[in-house]
Amino acid sequence: MAKTSLPNLLARVGLDWFILALLAMIGLAKLWPGPGIQEGLFTISSLATYGVSLIFFFYGLKLNFGQLQEGLRNYKLHLVIHLTTFIVFPAIVLAARSLFSTPETELLWLGIFYVAALPSTVSSSVVTVSIAGGNIPAAIFNASISSLIGVFITPVWMSFLLTSTTGHYDLAGVIGKLTLQVILPVILGLLLNQRLGWLAARYKSALRYFDQFTILLIVYTAFCESFSRHAFEKISVDDLLWLAGLMLGLFFLVFGLITLICRFLNFNREDRITALFCGSKKSLVQGSVMANVLFPISIAGVALLPIMIYHALQLIVASIIAQAMAQRQREISEVIRE
Repeated sequence: MAKTSLPNLLARVGLDWFILALLAMIGLAKLWPGPGIQEGLFTISSLATYGVSLIFFFYGLKLNFGQLQEGLRNYKLHLVIHLTTFIVFPAIVLAARSLFSTPETELLWLGIFYVAALPSTVSSSVVTVSIAGGNIPAAIFNASISSLIGVFITPVWMSFLLTSTTGHYDLAGVIGKLTLQVILPVILGLLLNQRLGWLAARYKSALRYFDQFTILLIVYTAFCESFSRHAFEKISVDDLLWLAGLMLGLFFLVFGLITLICRFLNFNREDRITALFCGSKKSLVQGSVMANVLFPISIAGVALLPIMIYHALQLIVASIIAQAMAQRQREISEVIRE
């Protein structure tokens, strides 16, 4: 009984095998970095690159023009989510820079700002909105559009900091690479939706595992490079605890701000839930993909640390909140029926 209840308990609070696998990839990169830094046509690094394009091709295959047209109607909800994702998040981190950034933690702070500049995640946003009883079509629309907008906005935000940090930043080149790797596969998948969309629906679970496996490869190669270049020598356990605390505080601060905005705009319960979970999430998929394009290879692993921590915390906290919202709604419904 205990063997079956423990995984269920972990899943209920957002902890699954994937988070443990991410930690395992970091450990493997530390112990055995060689395969992750090899270059060539059929290396782990190149396989991860091909996998990214396939991820976004299948992502486009799941979409259809009808869903996108339907989602355009609720413009107030869309504005709240995307302004929070791409404006409020970065503004908060920039405002707090003088309080938390030191010469020793400059790279970690750069990773924190990277988290703030990233788009919302798709799968976990839709799942938590569904659990809590929110507007699922709006969640699908906003999470999908956020990923596409992020290809352009995230590099622009990062250009302000990476230019001063690294001395060189080719914004046009970065957007061009991301367009080829992300946007074009999505468009191709979207165009093939009517003919092949059933494949994405039938093999939904298998595609999710493929996404996660590709992210694990990206994380492994990034950390292999960073370990081989001794990028983590100045990062202590205290720094990691400090980072986790900041990530948790950032999540709750944005979650609270969205709550206030939704009350001011008189959103109904379904739209409020959608705004909360889509507007407070950040995408590890996009973070992993963009890190290899945006950052010098020597610091890509360090830059990924904040989004990995934020990803784990948002899964845990959002799952707990979503289930609490669902339980409260069930209790209210029971009272009304009585």
